[in-house]
Amino acid sequence: MTATRPSARSGVDRPAGPSPLRRLLPGAPAAAGPRGSTLLRHLAGAVLAGTLVVLLTNQLAPYQNLQVARVCAFLCVTAGYTVLVGLNGQLSLGHGALMATGAYTVALVQRAFDERGVQGRWILPLSLLAALAATALAGLVIGLAAARLRGPYLAGVTLAVATLVPAISTIFTGVFNGEQGLRFPAETPPAVLGAYFQPERWLAWIALLAALLTVLLLANLVRSRFGRSLRAVRDDEVAARLAGIHVARTQVLAFVVSAGCAGLGGGVYAVLTATVAPGKFPLELSLFLLMAIVIGGLGSLAGAVWGAVLLVALQDLPSLLTETFSLPSGLAQRLEGNLALAVFGLILIVVMLAAPGGLHGAARTLVARLRTRRRAPEH
Repeated sequence: MTATRPSARSGVDRPAGPSPLRRLLPGAPAAAGPRGSTLLRHLAGAVLAGTLVVLLTNQLAPYQNLQVARVCAFLCVTAGYTVLVGLNGQLSLGHGALMATGAYTVALVQRAFDERGVQGRWILPLSLLAALAATALAGLVIGLAAARLRGPYLAGVTLAVATLVPAISTIFTGVFNGEQGLRFPAETPPAVLGAYFQPERWLAWIALLAALLTVLLLANLVRSRFGRSLRAVRDDEVAARLAGIHVARTQVLAFVVSAGCAGLGGGVYAVLTATVAPGKFPLELSLFLLMAIVIGGLGSLAGAVWGAVLLVALQDLPSLLTETFSLPSGLAQRLEGNLALAVFGLILIVVMLAAPGGLHGAARTLVARLRTRRRAPEH
């Protein structure tokens, strides 16, 4: 079994051996395996995962397909968030606001085309690209400030962003329609799929495609030289600077990438309901996102998958309890506002005590132990 060493800043176990910084030094050995084989391996994994999820959606009920779509939308966000927090060591509490930025961008673009009578299948990809570009630009602005800040100061700035975006939507009511939010035409399945094709399944496929593209691009990014620079800056900024890495530029680019992923996820999330409102992106959402990637496993894209599943499961927990036990309306409202956060916090405490590497780290440890026992000679 491969030896591991704990990271002082992220608490994630990483394989022992040459550090990311060492591999960036002149004369250091290159990463194992050619770049082309890594890309093909990731592409094959994405195709296999996509095929399995598509087959699964064919067997699910409409509401369950919407749950799959929400998981995929959140996966876009948690994957990019993992790159920022887990791989680069920057703490952000404003990713819920970045999701809102992407969602409002999609709504405004869709409404603009609808008011002018413009139709076409190309409108949705264009809207999502606009959401990605808008949030990447916002991430650039935040990243430039973040490059000068550390620790609680950085968290404070991003927390201010999380409270500012919903306030803007209520101040400029002429554009964002205040608390009522914006509605835009719902995405319908193509006619080639048949008149009775389930719309929720089509939405799940859209979200799945966005999630697969996000994870595929990030998986190759973190295995590249830029990914090693991210980890080197996280581990030791002074040593990274001495090795020739532009620390500030690396941190800003990490924010841009993460913000773009959050905007894409927020845009997909808005498409699922064809509406966007400030109430869908409260301050608690940013806390949920942070807890999700910590519980799933910091520094791992597989951990981001665990986190996205947890986000959807715990958000649906209050309604599930209400339907199962026929709770009074007053109690149901209180549970909907507090239960998910309380359960999330409890899970976070348990996971940090029992498995500091998160659920993905615990799963890897369990698999490694089972392999060791299987290979051990019988006495």
